[in-house]
Amino acid sequence: MAIHIENEAARCLNCKVPLCQQACPISTPIPHIIQLFKEKNVMEAGQELFENNPMSVVCATVCNHELQCAGHCVLGKKSTPVQFYDIEKYISDSYLDRYKPVAAEKNGKHVAVVGSGPAGLTVAILLAQKGCEVTVFERKHYIGGMLRYGIPDFRLPRTILDRYQKLLGRLGVHVRTATTIGGALKLEDLLRDGYDAIFVGTGAWRPKTLGVHGECGANVQFGISYLENAGNTDLGRTVAIIGMGNVAMDVARTAFRHGAERVMLFSRGQHATASSHEMSYAALDGAEFIFGKQIVAIRPEGPVFRNSVLDENGKVTGCDGEEELVPADSVIIAISQRPKDKLRLSTDHLEGNAKGLMIVDENHMTTVDGVFGAGDVVTGPLTVVHAVQAAKETAAAMLRYMHVE
Repeated sequence: MAIHIENEAARCLNCKVPLCQQACPISTPIPHIIQLFKEKNVMEAGQELFENNPMSVVCATVCNHELQCAGHCVLGKKSTPVQFYDIEKYISDSYLDRYKPVAAEKNGKHVAVVGSGPAGLTVAILLAQKGCEVTVFERKHYIGGMLRYGIPDFRLPRTILDRYQKLLGRLGVHVRTATTIGGALKLEDLLRDGYDAIFVGTGAWRPKTLGVHGECGANVQFGISYLENAGNTDLGRTVAIIGMGNVAMDVARTAFRHGAERVMLFSRGQHATASSHEMSYAALDGAEFIFGKQIVAIRPEGPVFRNSVLDENGKVTGCDGEEELVPADSVIIAISQRPKDKLRLSTDHLEGNAKGLMIVDENHMTTVDGVFGAGDVVTGPLTVVHAVQAAKETAAAMLRYMHVE
Protein backbone atom coordinates (compact mmCIF):
# COMPACT_ATOMS: atom_id res chain seq x y z
CA MET A 1 0.00 0.00 0.00
CA ALA A 2 2.78 2.46 0.88
CA ILE A 3 4.46 1.98 -2.51
CA HIS A 4 1.11 2.29 -4.30
CA ILE A 5 0.12 5.59 -2.73
CA GLU A 6 3.64 7.01 -3.09
CA ASN A 7 3.51 6.14 -6.78
CA GLU A 8 0.08 7.75 -7.11
CA ALA A 9 1.30 10.93 -5.41
CA ALA A 10 4.30 11.05 -7.75
CA ARG A 11 1.97 10.93 -10.77
CA CYS A 12 0.13 14.14 -9.77
CA LEU A 13 0.83 16.97 -12.20
CA ASN A 14 0.07 19.67 -9.61
CA CYS A 15 -2.20 21.43 -12.11
CA LYS A 16 -2.51 25.20 -11.83
CA VAL A 17 -6.25 24.75 -12.35
CA PRO A 18 -7.01 21.55 -10.41
CA LEU A 19 -10.15 20.12 -11.99
CA CYS A 20 -10.09 17.35 -9.37
CA GLN A 21 -10.53 19.91 -6.60
CA GLN A 22 -13.22 21.79 -8.51
CA ALA A 23 -15.18 18.55 -8.95
CA CYS A 24 -15.08 17.75 -5.23
CA PRO A 25 -18.32 18.91 -3.55
CA ILE A 26 -16.36 19.99 -0.49
CA SER A 27 -13.40 21.44 -2.45
CA THR A 28 -10.71 19.25 -0.93
CA PRO A 29 -7.34 20.97 -1.64
CA ILE A 30 -6.05 17.92 -3.49
CA PRO A 31 -2.77 19.21 -5.03
CA HIS A 32 -1.68 20.76 -1.73
CA ILE A 33 -2.49 17.59 0.21
CA ILE A 34 -0.50 15.52 -2.26
CA GLN A 35 2.43 17.92 -1.99
CA LEU A 36 2.40 17.70 1.81
CA PHE A 37 2.31 13.91 1.55
CA LYS A 38 5.28 13.88 -0.84
CA GLU A 39 7.16 16.04 1.67
CA LYS A 40 6.36 13.45 4.40
CA ASN A 41 4.17 15.93 6.28
CA VAL A 42 1.43 13.35 6.78
CA MET A 43 0.01 14.76 10.00
CA GLU A 44 -0.10 18.29 8.59
CA ALA A 45 -1.92 16.92 5.57
CA GLY A 46 -4.28 15.03 7.88
CA GLN A 47 -5.05 18.19 9.84
CA GLU A 48 -5.84 20.10 6.66
CA LEU A 49 -8.10 17.30 5.43
CA PHE A 50 -9.90 17.07 8.77
CA GLU A 51 -10.43 20.81 9.04
CA ASN A 52 -11.89 20.86 5.55
CA ASN A 53 -13.91 17.67 5.99
CA PRO A 54 -14.24 15.97 9.39
CA MET A 55 -15.59 12.90 7.55
CA SER A 56 -12.55 12.72 5.26
CA VAL A 57 -11.70 9.09 6.03
CA VAL A 58 -15.31 8.10 5.34
CA CYS A 59 -15.52 10.04 2.09
CA ALA A 60 -12.22 8.57 0.92
CA THR A 61 -13.74 5.14 1.48
CA VAL A 62 -17.26 5.44 0.05
CA CYS A 63 -17.40 8.52 -2.22
CA ASN A 64 -18.26 8.15 -5.90
CA HIS A 65 -14.75 9.12 -6.96
CA GLU A 66 -15.31 8.48 -10.64
CA LEU A 67 -17.78 11.37 -10.72
CA GLN A 68 -15.63 13.61 -8.55
CA CYS A 69 -11.85 13.77 -8.04
CA ALA A 70 -10.69 10.79 -10.11
CA GLY A 71 -13.26 11.41 -12.81
CA HIS A 72 -11.89 14.91 -13.46
CA CYS A 73 -8.15 14.24 -13.19
CA VAL A 74 -6.54 15.38 -16.45
CA LEU A 75 -4.47 12.19 -16.59
CA GLY A 76 -7.71 10.25 -16.97
CA LYS A 77 -8.24 11.67 -20.46
CA LYS A 78 -5.49 9.50 -21.94
CA SER A 79 -4.53 7.07 -19.19
CA THR A 80 -5.33 6.30 -15.55
CA PRO A 81 -6.33 9.15 -13.22
CA VAL A 82 -4.50 9.71 -9.96
CA GLN A 83 -6.22 7.68 -7.26
CA PHE A 84 -6.22 10.48 -4.73
CA TYR A 85 -8.83 8.73 -2.60
CA ASP A 86 -6.25 6.08 -1.64
CA ILE A 87 -3.84 8.82 -0.58
CA GLU A 88 -6.62 10.60 1.33
CA LYS A 89 -7.70 7.41 3.04
CA TYR A 90 -4.18 6.66 4.24
CA ILE A 91 -3.61 10.19 5.54
CA SER A 92 -7.04 10.58 7.18
CA ASP A 93 -6.94 7.14 8.75
CA SER A 94 -3.50 7.88 10.21
CA TYR A 95 -4.68 11.23 11.56
CA LEU A 96 -8.05 10.25 13.04
CA ASP A 97 -6.75 8.60 16.22
CA ARG A 98 -3.87 11.05 16.65
CA TYR A 99 -6.08 14.11 16.55
CA LYS A 100 -5.89 15.70 19.99
CA PRO A 101 -8.31 18.61 20.12
CA VAL A 102 -7.27 21.67 22.04
CA ALA A 103 -9.95 22.32 24.64
CA ALA A 104 -11.91 25.33 23.45
CA GLU A 105 -13.07 27.88 25.97
CA LYS A 106 -16.74 27.20 26.67
CA ASN A 107 -18.95 29.88 25.21
CA GLY A 108 -22.03 29.05 27.27
CA LYS A 109 -24.09 27.84 24.29
CA HIS A 110 -25.86 24.49 24.36
CA VAL A 111 -26.66 22.71 21.09
CA ALA A 112 -28.72 19.60 20.41
CA VAL A 113 -27.87 17.49 17.37
CA VAL A 114 -30.67 15.13 16.35
CA GLY A 115 -29.25 12.28 14.31
CA SER A 116 -25.68 11.02 14.13
CA GLY A 117 -25.22 10.40 10.43
CA PRO A 118 -22.54 12.27 8.46
CA ALA A 119 -24.33 15.62 8.73
CA GLY A 120 -24.97 15.30 12.47
CA LEU A 121 -21.43 14.15 13.24
CA THR A 122 -19.98 17.03 11.22
CA VAL A 123 -22.07 19.65 13.01
CA ALA A 124 -21.29 18.13 16.42
CA ILE A 125 -17.55 18.18 15.77
CA LEU A 126 -17.46 21.71 14.35
CA LEU A 127 -19.60 23.26 17.11
CA ALA A 128 -17.71 21.45 19.87
CA GLN A 129 -14.47 22.82 18.44
CA LYS A 130 -15.95 26.31 18.87
CA GLY A 131 -16.70 25.78 22.56
CA CYS A 132 -20.38 24.81 22.38
CA GLU A 133 -21.77 22.21 24.76
CA VAL A 134 -23.09 19.62 22.30
CA THR A 135 -25.44 16.71 22.95
CA VAL A 136 -26.14 14.21 20.16
CA PHE A 137 -29.47 12.36 20.20
CA GLU A 138 -29.53 9.09 18.25
CA ARG A 139 -32.60 6.84 18.01
CA LYS A 140 -30.53 3.70 17.47
CA HIS A 141 -28.11 2.05 19.88
CA TYR A 142 -24.96 3.14 18.05
CA ILE A 143 -23.93 6.31 16.26
CA GLY A 144 -23.42 6.53 12.52
CA GLY A 145 -26.90 6.69 11.06
CA MET A 146 -26.93 5.60 7.43
CA LEU A 147 -23.14 5.16 7.57
CA ARG A 148 -23.56 2.30 10.04
CA TYR A 149 -26.94 0.87 9.12
CA GLY A 150 -27.18 1.61 5.40
CA ILE A 151 -23.66 0.85 4.14
CA PRO A 152 -22.40 -2.74 4.48
CA ASP A 153 -19.43 -3.38 6.72
CA PHE A 154 -17.37 -4.71 3.81
CA ARG A 155 -17.60 -1.23 2.23
CA LEU A 156 -17.32 0.89 5.39
CA PRO A 157 -15.93 -0.96 8.42
CA ARG A 158 -17.89 -0.30 11.62
CA THR A 159 -14.59 0.22 13.42
CA ILE A 160 -14.26 3.60 11.69
CA LEU A 161 -17.54 4.75 13.27
CA ASP A 162 -16.45 3.40 16.66
CA ARG A 163 -13.36 5.59 16.35
CA TYR A 164 -15.58 8.60 15.66
CA GLN A 165 -17.45 7.86 18.88
CA LYS A 166 -14.15 8.06 20.77
CA LEU A 167 -13.36 11.28 18.92
CA LEU A 168 -16.64 12.80 20.12
CA GLY A 169 -15.61 11.88 23.65
CA ARG A 170 -12.27 13.66 23.25
CA LEU A 171 -14.18 16.74 22.08
CA GLY A 172 -16.49 16.63 25.09
CA VAL A 173 -19.58 15.84 23.04
CA HIS A 174 -22.32 14.03 24.94
CA VAL A 175 -24.06 11.16 23.12
CA ARG A 176 -27.51 9.94 24.08
CA THR A 177 -28.41 6.85 22.09
CA ALA A 178 -31.71 4.91 21.95
CA THR A 179 -33.54 8.23 22.15
CA THR A 180 -36.05 9.27 19.50
CA ILE A 181 -36.80 12.95 19.16
CA GLY A 182 -40.35 13.16 17.90
CA GLY A 183 -41.47 10.34 20.16
CA ALA A 184 -41.53 10.65 23.94
CA LEU A 185 -39.28 13.69 23.59
CA LYS A 186 -40.03 16.44 21.07
CA LEU A 187 -38.13 19.38 19.64
CA GLU A 188 -40.11 21.73 21.85
CA ASP A 189 -38.82 19.80 24.89
CA LEU A 190 -35.24 20.49 23.78
CA LEU A 191 -36.01 24.19 23.42
CA ARG A 192 -37.72 24.16 26.81
CA ASP A 193 -34.64 22.63 28.41
CA GLY A 194 -32.40 25.46 27.32
CA TYR A 195 -30.77 24.40 24.06
CA ASP A 196 -29.81 27.55 22.19
CA ALA A 197 -29.98 25.88 18.78
CA ILE A 198 -30.96 22.50 17.38
CA PHE A 199 -29.64 20.70 14.34
CA VAL A 200 -31.77 18.07 12.61
CA GLY A 201 -29.91 15.53 10.49
CA THR A 202 -32.25 12.56 10.65
CA GLY A 203 -31.67 11.34 7.12
CA ALA A 204 -34.05 9.60 4.73
CA TRP A 205 -35.14 6.28 6.19
CA ARG A 206 -38.62 5.70 4.76
CA PRO A 207 -38.46 3.43 1.70
CA LYS A 208 -40.32 4.50 -1.41
CA THR A 209 -42.96 2.02 -2.49
CA LEU A 210 -43.93 0.65 -5.87
CA GLY A 211 -47.70 0.76 -5.40
CA VAL A 212 -48.20 -2.64 -7.02
CA HIS A 213 -50.29 -5.60 -5.92
CA GLY A 214 -48.36 -7.99 -3.68
CA GLU A 215 -46.01 -5.42 -2.17
CA CYS A 216 -47.16 -6.48 1.31
CA GLY A 217 -46.28 -10.14 0.74
CA ALA A 218 -44.16 -12.16 3.12
CA ASN A 219 -41.52 -12.60 0.39
CA VAL A 220 -40.98 -8.83 -0.01
CA GLN A 221 -38.55 -6.50 1.77
CA PHE A 222 -37.28 -2.97 1.31
CA GLY A 223 -33.61 -2.42 0.56
CA ILE A 224 -32.69 -0.13 3.43
CA SER A 225 -34.59 -2.31 5.91
CA TYR A 226 -32.76 -5.40 4.68
CA LEU A 227 -29.37 -3.74 5.06
CA GLU A 228 -30.19 -2.92 8.68
CA ASN A 229 -30.94 -6.55 9.53
CA ALA A 230 -29.28 -8.66 6.85
CA GLY A 231 -27.89 -11.14 9.34
CA ASN A 232 -31.36 -11.96 10.64
CA THR A 233 -33.02 -12.44 7.25
CA ASP A 234 -33.22 -15.59 5.12
CA LEU A 235 -33.77 -14.53 1.52
CA GLY A 236 -33.56 -18.01 0.04
CA ARG A 237 -31.45 -19.00 -2.95
CA THR A 238 -32.82 -16.63 -5.61
CA VAL A 239 -33.31 -12.90 -5.05
CA ALA A 240 -34.91 -10.30 -7.32
CA ILE A 241 -34.02 -6.66 -6.60
CA ILE A 242 -36.20 -3.90 -8.00
CA GLY A 243 -33.98 -0.91 -8.65
CA MET A 244 -30.44 -0.39 -9.86
CA GLY A 245 -29.00 2.38 -7.68
CA ASN A 246 -26.12 2.22 -5.22
CA VAL A 247 -28.37 0.91 -2.44
CA ALA A 248 -29.48 -1.89 -4.76
CA MET A 249 -25.81 -2.77 -5.38
CA ASP A 250 -25.17 -2.91 -1.63
CA VAL A 251 -28.23 -5.13 -1.21
CA ALA A 252 -27.09 -7.48 -3.97
CA ARG A 253 -23.58 -7.88 -2.59
CA THR A 254 -24.90 -8.33 0.94
CA ALA A 255 -27.38 -10.97 -0.22
CA PHE A 256 -24.57 -13.03 -1.73
CA ARG A 257 -22.69 -12.83 1.56
CA HIS A 258 -25.71 -14.19 3.39
CA GLY A 259 -26.40 -17.24 1.31
CA ALA A 260 -28.09 -16.13 -1.91
CA GLU A 261 -26.95 -18.06 -4.98
CA ARG A 262 -28.57 -15.98 -7.71
CA VAL A 263 -29.28 -12.25 -7.50
CA MET A 264 -31.01 -10.31 -10.29
CA LEU A 265 -31.42 -6.52 -10.45
CA PHE A 266 -34.17 -4.98 -12.58
CA SER A 267 -34.41 -1.48 -14.03
CA ARG A 268 -37.35 0.15 -15.85
CA GLY A 269 -35.03 2.05 -18.15
CA GLN A 270 -31.91 1.19 -20.10
CA HIS A 271 -29.42 2.62 -17.62
CA ALA A 272 -28.49 2.12 -13.97
CA THR A 273 -28.34 5.01 -11.52
CA ALA A 274 -25.56 3.31 -9.54
CA SER A 275 -21.95 4.23 -10.18
CA SER A 276 -20.09 1.99 -12.62
CA HIS A 277 -17.62 1.33 -9.80
CA GLU A 278 -20.32 -0.19 -7.56
CA MET A 279 -21.88 -2.03 -10.50
CA SER A 280 -18.51 -3.59 -11.31
CA TYR A 281 -18.15 -4.96 -7.80
CA ALA A 282 -21.71 -6.30 -7.83
CA ALA A 283 -21.04 -7.96 -11.19
CA LEU A 284 -17.87 -9.54 -9.84
CA ASP A 285 -19.93 -10.98 -7.00
CA GLY A 286 -22.25 -12.52 -9.59
CA ALA A 287 -25.15 -10.05 -9.87
CA GLU A 288 -27.22 -10.04 -13.08
CA PHE A 289 -28.52 -6.75 -14.55
CA ILE A 290 -31.79 -6.79 -16.49
CA PHE A 291 -33.01 -3.59 -18.16
CA GLY A 292 -36.26 -2.40 -19.66
CA LYS A 293 -38.57 -4.24 -17.26
CA GLN A 294 -41.56 -2.57 -15.57
CA ILE A 295 -42.79 -4.39 -12.49
CA VAL A 296 -46.59 -4.78 -12.42
CA ALA A 297 -47.16 -7.16 -9.49
CA ILE A 298 -45.44 -9.37 -6.94
CA ARG A 299 -46.57 -12.93 -6.35
CA PRO A 300 -45.41 -15.48 -3.79
CA GLU A 301 -43.50 -17.10 -6.67
CA GLY A 302 -41.68 -13.89 -7.61
CA PRO A 303 -42.06 -10.51 -9.37
CA VAL A 304 -44.15 -10.02 -12.51
CA PHE A 305 -42.90 -7.72 -15.30
CA ARG A 306 -43.93 -6.23 -18.61
CA ASN A 307 -41.56 -4.66 -21.11
CA SER A 308 -41.00 -0.92 -20.66
CA VAL A 309 -41.98 1.52 -23.38
CA LEU A 310 -39.48 4.36 -23.82
CA ASP A 311 -39.70 7.61 -25.76
CA GLU A 312 -36.99 9.00 -28.05
CA ASN A 313 -35.16 10.40 -24.99
CA GLY A 314 -35.09 7.07 -23.21
CA LYS A 315 -37.74 8.06 -20.67
CA VAL A 316 -40.14 5.32 -19.58
CA THR A 317 -43.67 6.19 -20.71
CA GLY A 318 -45.46 2.91 -19.98
CA CYS A 319 -45.24 -0.80 -20.61
CA ASP A 320 -46.56 -3.38 -23.04
CA GLY A 321 -46.34 -7.04 -23.92
CA GLU A 322 -47.38 -10.09 -21.95
CA GLU A 323 -46.75 -10.42 -18.24
CA GLU A 324 -43.63 -12.35 -17.31
CA LEU A 325 -43.17 -14.05 -13.94
CA VAL A 326 -39.55 -14.26 -12.79
CA PRO A 327 -39.23 -17.04 -10.20
CA ALA A 328 -37.54 -15.78 -7.02
CA ASP A 329 -37.60 -16.70 -3.35
CA SER A 330 -37.43 -13.05 -2.26
CA VAL A 331 -38.11 -9.66 -3.76
CA ILE A 332 -36.30 -6.57 -2.45
CA ILE A 333 -37.51 -3.09 -3.40
CA ALA A 334 -34.64 -0.59 -3.59
CA ILE A 335 -35.96 2.50 -5.39
CA SER A 336 -34.73 5.21 -3.00
CA GLN A 337 -35.96 6.63 0.31
CA ARG A 338 -37.55 9.73 1.79
CA PRO A 339 -37.49 11.16 5.33
CA LYS A 340 -39.81 9.82 7.98
CA ASP A 341 -42.43 12.34 9.06
CA LYS A 342 -42.61 11.66 12.81
CA LEU A 343 -40.46 14.64 13.75
CA ARG A 344 -42.28 17.01 11.44
CA LEU A 345 -45.75 15.89 12.53
CA SER A 346 -44.85 16.16 16.21
CA THR A 347 -43.53 19.74 15.91
CA ASP A 348 -45.79 22.73 15.47
CA HIS A 349 -44.88 24.92 12.48
CA LEU A 350 -42.11 22.59 11.24
CA GLU A 351 -42.89 22.43 7.53
CA GLY A 352 -41.95 20.03 4.78
CA ASN A 353 -42.53 20.00 1.04
CA ALA A 354 -44.62 17.64 -1.08
CA LYS A 355 -41.82 15.07 -1.05
CA GLY A 356 -41.63 15.09 2.74
CA LEU A 357 -38.31 16.95 2.78
CA MET A 358 -37.69 19.51 5.49
CA ILE A 359 -37.92 23.10 4.29
CA VAL A 360 -34.96 25.35 5.15
CA ASP A 361 -33.96 28.88 4.17
CA GLU A 362 -30.66 30.17 2.79
CA ASN A 363 -29.15 29.83 6.29
CA HIS A 364 -30.33 26.22 6.60
CA MET A 365 -32.86 27.23 9.26
CA THR A 366 -36.18 25.41 9.22
CA THR A 367 -39.54 27.09 9.64
CA VAL A 368 -39.03 26.90 13.43
CA ASP A 369 -36.75 29.57 14.87
CA GLY A 370 -33.47 28.12 16.15
CA VAL A 371 -33.96 24.73 14.46
CA PHE A 372 -31.63 23.99 11.54
CA GLY A 373 -31.39 21.10 9.14
CA ALA A 374 -29.12 19.60 6.48
CA GLY A 375 -28.35 16.33 4.75
CA ASP A 376 -30.78 13.82 3.30
CA VAL A 377 -33.67 15.08 5.44
CA VAL A 378 -33.47 18.30 3.41
CA THR A 379 -32.22 17.16 0.00
CA GLY A 380 -33.30 13.54 -0.20
CA PRO A 381 -30.67 10.80 -0.60
CA LEU A 382 -27.36 12.20 -1.82
CA THR A 383 -23.75 11.28 -1.12
CA VAL A 384 -21.90 11.51 2.18
CA VAL A 385 -19.75 14.38 0.96
CA HIS A 386 -22.81 16.42 -0.05
CA ALA A 387 -24.22 15.97 3.46
CA VAL A 388 -20.91 17.05 5.01
CA GLN A 389 -20.66 20.16 2.86
CA ALA A 390 -24.21 21.22 3.75
CA ALA A 391 -23.49 20.49 7.42
CA LYS A 392 -20.41 22.75 7.34
CA GLU A 393 -22.52 25.61 6.00
CA THR A 394 -25.19 24.90 8.61
CA ALA A 395 -22.71 24.85 11.49
CA ALA A 396 -21.44 28.29 10.41
CA ALA A 397 -25.03 29.59 10.24
CA MET A 398 -25.79 28.20 13.71
CA LEU A 399 -22.75 29.98 15.15
CA ARG A 400 -23.92 33.23 13.60
CA TYR A 401 -27.41 32.67 15.01
CA MET A 402 -25.96 32.15 18.50
CA HIS A 403 -23.58 35.12 18.06
CA VAL A 404 -20.51 32.91 18.50
CA GLU A 405 -17.37 34.09 16.72
